[in-house]
Amino acid sequence: MVVTFKVTGQEHGEWAVLRVSGELDLVTSPVLRQRVHDVVADGGHRLVLDLSEVWFCDSSGVGVLIATRRLLRSCRGSLRLILPARGAADGSHVNKVLGALGVRRLFEIHPDVPSAVDEDSRPLSA
Repeated sequence: MVVTFKVTGQEHGEWAVLRVSGELDLVTSPVLRQRVHDVVADGGHRLVLDLSEVWFCDSSGVGVLIATRRLLRSCRGSLRLILPARGAADGSHVNKVLGALGVRRLFEIHPDVPSAVDEDSRPLSA
């Protein structure tokens, strides 16, 4: 079985949105890391990672998310994640992994893109 991993980007006002789909693992996480670095190199310091279509995430994927947070904080930027409470398998796998590792509280979580790019929107509770 071939698993497709894809990262697509678009702009929403001042926010760059990267939509990620597939498995975020040792093989694919460098692709996401590079796309994040490309956004920051192009001057994007407000980033939304839409992970609602990621159905598997291992420690290397979590490492990319933490490194992205650190990178954006170092340039006084913002990172928001989209992790819906219900996903393809009755719950976002990434959400479960971040919660199990105790790092979910490090991220500003939103249910969808409109909420994530809205300056008045409140993040979901950790």
